[in-house]
Amino acid sequence: MPSLTARHYGGCVDTPSTLRVLVVPGVNPGRWVSTWRERFPKRPLEVITGSAAQAQDQVLAGHADIAFVRFPLTSVELSAIPLWTESTVVIASKESNLTVVDNLALTDLADEVILIPQDNVLSWSALPGLPFMGRAPESTLDAVELAAAQAGIVIVPAALAREHTRRDVRTIPLSDGPTSQVALAWLQVDGENPELIEDFIGIVRGRTANSTRGRDSAPTEVKVAKTAKAKAAAAARKAKAPAPRTGSGRRRTSGGRGQSR
Repeated sequence: MPSLTARHYGGCVDTPSTLRVLVVPGVNPGRWVSTWRERFPKRPLEVITGSAAQAQDQVLAGHADIAFVRFPLTSVELSAIPLWTESTVVIASKESNLTVVDNLALTDLADEVILIPQDNVLSWSALPGLPFMGRAPESTLDAVELAAAQAGIVIVPAALAREHTRRDVRTIPLSDGPTSQVALAWLQVDGENPELIEDFIGIVRGRTANSTRGRDSAPTEVKVAKTAKAKAAAAARKAKAPAPRTGSGRRRTSGGRGQSR
């Protein structure tokens, strides 16, 4: 199935009925999917799973319409909205001495072997401990299995650790480790967002079905630009108008309406 962008450029007049949302490990879209199906029962939504390393390429290739990705972005073609930054944890064998404390710092890991899986989503300028001398684990799952066997420790976002809970490992918060930021990413069409994408962004950002707020940042920017132009025109008219004859008091006006999220 072609993407929303491809269908648009293909000359399709009607809005495509199915929205394909790609989800990376550590992201649970359940509540947003439920809200979508309640709010738009006649608009199917398909959830696709993919790796964090390939998610952005999947959107660029048209295999997904919008995706939950992890920063940084790899292409200037993508539009994105940051959502949240995850806390980081250490996964260690339940027999490890690290499990006797409630929180860890990077300095506590100096003598630990650090397992970095090939699907690692954290950026390291330097390892806080010792390198693993074997072949890098292919996945976080494989790394956790090695940690359970006391071959080292794994450092991951907390949401990923929850996906790999098991009885023979423990999870300890890491106070000063690198973090991972989750975002929504998609492709615009002619500088605008397709309707289905705007609706999904609105749901993720907590807007209600009756919200009068703009759907995304692009319409907001257009609105701000128009408002600035209108203000400039009003200022020009005011400069040409004769000064009032009487009245020195100033009439107070209320500010713009606040927007709640």
